Amino acid sequence: MRAGLVVVGVSVAVVSGALLAQAPARHNPMVALLQARQPVFGLYAPSPRPPRAPGQRGARGAGSASTPAAPVVLKTPEELATETMGYASSDFIFSGSMEGGIDRGLPAWTEFVTALGGTALLARTPSPHLTRALVVKSPRITDDTAATVRDLSAQLNTGVNTLMFVGVESAAEVQRGLSAMRFAANGGTRPDDVGMAPEVWGLSEADYKAKADLWPINPSGELVNWTIVESKAGIANVREIAAVKGIGVLWPGAGTLRGVYSTTDADGQRTPDPVAWEAAIQQVLAACKEFDVPCGYPANASDIEMRMKQGFSVFVMNWGDAGFQAVEVGRKAAGRH
Repeated sequence: MRAGLVVVGVSVAVVSGALLAQAPARHNPMVALLQARQPVFGLYAPSPRPPRAPGQRGARGAGSASTPAAPVVLKTPEELATETMGYASSDFIFSGSMEGGIDRGLPAWTEFVTALGGTALLARTPSPHLTRALVVKSPRITDDTAATVRDLSAQLNTGVNTLMFVGVESAAEVQRGLSAMRFAANGGTRPDDVGMAPEVWGLSEADYKAKADLWPINPSGELVNWTIVESKAGIANVREIAAVKGIGVLWPGAGTLRGVYSTTDADGQRTPDPVAWEAAIQQVLAACKEFDVPCGYPANASDIEMRMKQGFSVFVMNWGDAGFQAVEVGRKAAGRH
């Protein structure tokens, strides 16, 4: 099964590398890795806020009486783009800024993607393709189909090639979201307007529309869906969710689930239940293996090899030295040097 094929070993890595080299060129680099059953490693986009100086606190850097408050100078989109592309070991660029709605996060994300156009994000030889997948969390999929279509199409129109559906609790939610990722010509509900996506992809509008379909339903498609399960209701329905055709990667929401599987005493103190938490994670992994769907995990350097051995194969890390270390540990374990 796909999710169970991540084996840490040099001989397997060599074979997988050879398969990847032989795979046809893909516009979305993540699709090529998933097709070759290679592990995938990526990072959150860096924050526009610079690291705090010693003694600074709060949004404006207010410190002690001896440390005058100073306004925070945010990094420009161009600076963020240069910083992002300066780290070459990441397979994708991830943002969760629009999980709560696109109104606040979309303008900044659009500026960031536009700035990425001045970097090595787009390669034009041997044919146009992105060198990183662009992944964002979508707002929660609800019964309001019109809102879902509006939000997801707005995100895709920025050049995004991977959408993560958050808080999923039923197969029906996934199916509504997947439909919104596909143009009507492909049986979906996405409007024909494509925004700046063709420019970001380096394609004509016609060529973009031909490629911007959902993989693996369409083997030639370049859009990928990630679905995250992060509630008890979602865990209870994880098998029916995993069975939906079109999910590219299924995730347990490990951070959120840690809070879900905890108790609160009379004083409001929360006590985690690590056994129940881990059981929920393994339940998602089991569903991934049963329905041959790659399984993702938010790893760090201390647990990424363990999670790889369990069968997780797609990993997201925070931007910064700790995330870089986790990527390097994972790539070394997978033989992806």
